[in-house]
Amino acid sequence: MMRWMLCLPLLVAALAAVASARSEKKVIFTMCVPEIYWDDCLQMKVDSSKKGIPISCISGRDRFECIDKVGRKEADIVAVDPEDMYLAAKHELASRAQYNIVEQIRTKEEPQASYRYQAVAVVHKSLKIDSPKGLRGLKSCHTGVGRNAGYKIPLTKLSSLGILPELNSPEYSSRENELRALSSTFSKACLVGTWSPDPAINQRLKETYSNLCALCEKPESCDYPDAYSGYEGALRCLAENGGDVAWTKLTYVRRFFGLAGAKPTNDAIHHSDNSSATSTTSKVPVKAKPSEYRYFCPDGTKLPIDEKTKPCTWADRPWQGYMSNGGVADIDAVQKELTQLGKLGEDKKTSWWRNLMLLNEKTLAVATSPIDPAQHLKIAKYMDVVERNFGAPERSARWCVHDSKALEKCRALSKAAFSRDARPRFDCILQQDEESCLKALRDEGADLLIMPGEKVAAAIKEYNVKPIVAEAYGPGSTEFSERPAVAVIKRGSYIKSLRHLKGKNSCHSGYRGDFAGWIAPVHAMKNVHLISSEEEMGEFFVKSCVPGAERDSSLCSLCIGNLASKDEQLAEVTKCSSTEAEDYKGGHGALKCLLDGKGHVAFIPLSALKQAENTTKSSEFNLVCPNGGIARVDDWQRCNLGLEPPRVVVSFAGKSANSLEELTHGVLDASSLFAEEPDLFRLFGSWSGRSNVLFKDETRKLVSIDNSWNHWKQWAAIQRDYEY
Repeated sequence: MMRWMLCLPLLVAALAAVASARSEKKVIFTMCVPEIYWDDCLQMKVDSSKKGIPISCISGRDRFECIDKVGRKEADIVAVDPEDMYLAAKHELASRAQYNIVEQIRTKEEPQASYRYQAVAVVHKSLKIDSPKGLRGLKSCHTGVGRNAGYKIPLTKLSSLGILPELNSPEYSSRENELRALSSTFSKACLVGTWSPDPAINQRLKETYSNLCALCEKPESCDYPDAYSGYEGALRCLAENGGDVAWTKLTYVRRFFGLAGAKPTNDAIHHSDNSSATSTTSKVPVKAKPSEYRYFCPDGTKLPIDEKTKPCTWADRPWQGYMSNGGVADIDAVQKELTQLGKLGEDKKTSWWRNLMLLNEKTLAVATSPIDPAQHLKIAKYMDVVERNFGAPERSARWCVHDSKALEKCRALSKAAFSRDARPRFDCILQQDEESCLKALRDEGADLLIMPGEKVAAAIKEYNVKPIVAEAYGPGSTEFSERPAVAVIKRGSYIKSLRHLKGKNSCHSGYRGDFAGWIAPVHAMKNVHLISSEEEMGEFFVKSCVPGAERDSSLCSLCIGNLASKDEQLAEVTKCSSTEAEDYKGGHGALKCLLDGKGHVAFIPLSALKQAENTTKSSEFNLVCPNGGIARVDDWQRCNLGLEPPRVVVSFAGKSANSLEELTHGVLDASSLFAEEPDLFRLFGSWSGRSNVLFKDETRKLVSIDNSWNHWKQWAAIQRDYEY
């Protein structure tokens, strides 16, 4: 008995320890991350494991695919914007997935606020107006074109109230319909920004609707930086530059008028409600009395601007957050670990904290009651802001594709672009082949087709197409987006001509269909009678890395697969893959193959060499010329294996000028967004294990085509000479 009594305290302590352990139970959850941030994910796992926060990762191509993986319960968590929540709400698996927003990313300044910001309208107290109809003919101040609080929200809400004139005239593009409506509703305004990513269209629109720039600090440019743009700038426009109404967000109204609880802002940074950030002109704060101004409400009433009155809002933008699915049983544990992970990242100021958790010095992760994303957006009156589609009824830009993977990518692009306000909405049509698509363009059954630049001349002649947009590849390409194919060797090499490459090792950007990596070098070597067919390339070189070739052939003997993963099995499986899974794939990969000492020559686009100049200098290399000798890299014009034309987006030349302008604007609008933020949707790069789907993988952005583009016949000759 005594022995039992002595052991009792130990037993109690043990049971307490077990209970404590159970209460501190950790849940291992899996976060899906865009693959461009995979290295961040690996570091996050290392950092979190040291602090006892269990987490695992899987990669998705981009956030778009991560939403799908969470919906299929292949992952538990993904960090999202409100636009991503919209994609989840509209996902085909939404009902089964049971998506939930489980934590929100809020500011430290407003950790209890239900929404990221609330869009408000502010007017002078003395303004004689008692309904939204009274806004007509007034002078309006906006944050900037395309932004939420100062553009999309007033457009959406004023349209639903019947204040704006027709917004769906088929004669004008979606963007021009919006600008026309604002221009005819307000006598003057300040609406800065890039009205179209096409410079010519941007200039024409600003000249046509110049009254929308009249209240700006610099009406002639009507662009950032401008003292009367942004959240605070719109209020400055109202207070000191003759504006009658300002569209901005509530937080900045409180700051601007120095209300209690609002922190003053003296910075000159324009915090975009559209995810970008642009500098604005810094000015001395305006001394404005809140008693002289009023909130203007959608029902026409006006409310005092003070600490006591609850303001009226036009719409609310939800916070960013973390989205899960119905398969996550212990939400509380996941929320706790996400919050801990956020604090850990802040302590370390790591890149994964920013890129994967979407946090920064001013924000923190806050646990909230789980809510369905569709319900969340509707409560915020934000669903209709995302879905606004000002244009002719059923207006869409119909892409014609002739490949199942291209159709898959086109449909994904359509959803992602629409959620991010790119207009017109894209539709996707599958045809049997390129010729069928060209016929569809001619017969007005489709609007857009992307095709090789060398085929455009024939398409112009036979189907009356009009080139409107082309791929651009960055430094190392010509003004017409041509990419010189070059044979690169290390400076000091004893190789002096193509003949000296026999029996050596070679690195190639790609295989059949790859101009710089295969087509151009095969053509050059046939021309000087070193080989008689492409099949002899494997005999001419002892070893090679030609991603996409037969894995067991000598053409793949130098390839290394996904060595960066540090997984030997994965590296073996991905060896010589035609996608980025092969570390030596593409121009940058082939150059790495050369630099690693695996090959004696790299056949790559000049753009790959030029874009690597932040780590290597052109002076470290020479080019092998097709007709003998070598040259410095800067002499590429006389020493290249040929110029590769870009892919070109064409439409039907018989369309009206406005229709062609709308298509140009729409394609550039979507592509510029995703070129800048590939983690949202990776428009350029391999797709589902395939290279060059829709666009070439190496594309940096898309550019508009003007009358100076006149190389169509030259490119057609390249097609004939190089035997595409």
